[in-house]
Amino acid sequence: MQFAHDHILSIILFIPVVGMIPLFFISGENKQATRWWGNVVMFVDFLASLPLVFWFSREAPDQQFKFIERHNWIPSIGAQYFLGIDGISFLLIMLTTVLGFLAVLSSWTSIQERVKEYYAMFLLLQAGMLGVFMSLDFFLFYVFWEVMLVPMYFIIGVWGGPRKLYAAIKFFLFTLAGSVLMLLGILTLYFRYHADTGLYTFNVLELMKHTWPLNLQYWVFWAFMVGFAIKVPMFPFHTWLPDAHVEAPTAGSVILAGVLLKMGTYGFIRFSLPLLPQASTNPRIVKVMVVLSIIAIIYGALVSLMQRDMKKLIAYSSVSHLGFCTLGIFALNPHGLQGSVIQQVNHGISTGALFLIVGLIYERRHTREIKELGGLSNVMPVYATLFMIVMLSSIGLPLLNGFIGEFTILQGAYEVSWRWAAWAVAGIVLGAAYMLWLYQRTMFGPCENPKNQVLKDLSFREIMTLVPLVIWAFWIGLYPKPFFNVLDKPVNAIVERLNPDFFKAAQSARAPAMSPPAAPASLEMPSHAAGASH
Repeated sequence: MQFAHDHILSIILFIPVVGMIPLFFISGENKQATRWWGNVVMFVDFLASLPLVFWFSREAPDQQFKFIERHNWIPSIGAQYFLGIDGISFLLIMLTTVLGFLAVLSSWTSIQERVKEYYAMFLLLQAGMLGVFMSLDFFLFYVFWEVMLVPMYFIIGVWGGPRKLYAAIKFFLFTLAGSVLMLLGILTLYFRYHADTGLYTFNVLELMKHTWPLNLQYWVFWAFMVGFAIKVPMFPFHTWLPDAHVEAPTAGSVILAGVLLKMGTYGFIRFSLPLLPQASTNPRIVKVMVVLSIIAIIYGALVSLMQRDMKKLIAYSSVSHLGFCTLGIFALNPHGLQGSVIQQVNHGISTGALFLIVGLIYERRHTREIKELGGLSNVMPVYATLFMIVMLSSIGLPLLNGFIGEFTILQGAYEVSWRWAAWAVAGIVLGAAYMLWLYQRTMFGPCENPKNQVLKDLSFREIMTLVPLVIWAFWIGLYPKPFFNVLDKPVNAIVERLNPDFFKAAQSARAPAMSPPAAPASLEMPSHAAGASH
């Protein structure tokens, strides 16, 4: 038990990799055995992550990063095998293990060609995503960041739709371009740290303790910003996303929306803000990031209203929802950051479920055109019920998860500027419009096509791919306190590093709130941030 506790992160990380090995010994013709094995491995990985839920709160309360594992890896360059998680990465790891299993489960009947290679790619992708959220060494982080690219490229390019090669190459080139700039930023910090201290290290915690020159912070911030913004994707780096989503198989879209996009927002929170506090709080930089976020919120929602393809509509809605996440991050206060992380989890739940729902109807009708689907609630009542819950979750109905994240982000944004919150609210209204219109047309619209009248409702396996996400959506909507408690310490640590004076004032003026509280509106930061005080 002690070994499992001490090495829990490595166990979760390497179960998918070890699970790939037996796949090579299963005959390619034996598709059922391959499916069973792939699903069992992903389910075991999810089960292995469950102890984190019970052990996390028992770890030393004064220690920000928990379950730390550290071993020398490449001593000559200062690279270590260094894993550790805080509340932010803990929530994203749980999201990854849940969505990974459900995505693979949804592939049971939809993938008929190259089944063995498909499951091998998914297991490798799972390990890459988990490694990104666990790594506290920049070299290790970058390895996992790049490893994740390869299986996603093949998942889109081999098992995707008619324009799969175009979408796969576009995804790969966009992400690779951002990765190269991010690598330049990492190397800049690496060599400057050596110049200042005489030591070579990729240790993120050590680099955070160092004071970086202001000019260097600006250059590295923009290098990181491009890499992370492409992954989010922020406007105007979003153009790869609709193509990738539309052409990817259902499970690929679920993982792409549910987990991969969160790597960009996670990068901002984990690296950009605490490593580069003066650049991150510079009023001009903050203004640029907030304006891009608000454009993404409004633009993504407006384009979603115009879509005729269900999958493309949900893809553009991701641009809008992730705009809320980046807005919360660059509010640079506890409410904004907490709301951003909660909304990242919410987006994974709601949009992941929406892509599953689109995949279920596509398997039956082989079309995603909204005009081809109508009156489905008459023949598929279970499908219509689950779709309704997920749709309401996505638009932020109270008592469901989306409301908690959006409300907290708006709270954080309003504490800085009421104009930010006002623009963001417009995105919520538009979001309700396109989702309700989509539901009305597909579930209650005229059933003109006779093919829609003979569709079968969901099987037990299909229901079980959606039920866990529906339960999670209600849990966050009804009782979000555990999630805010987990985020309290890491978020406060980031805010304190960004603006110690504001943090102290906020702490002294704390008032009871629905979440771990932050500064009241009266403590609004002048000119937005602490950039002027640095």
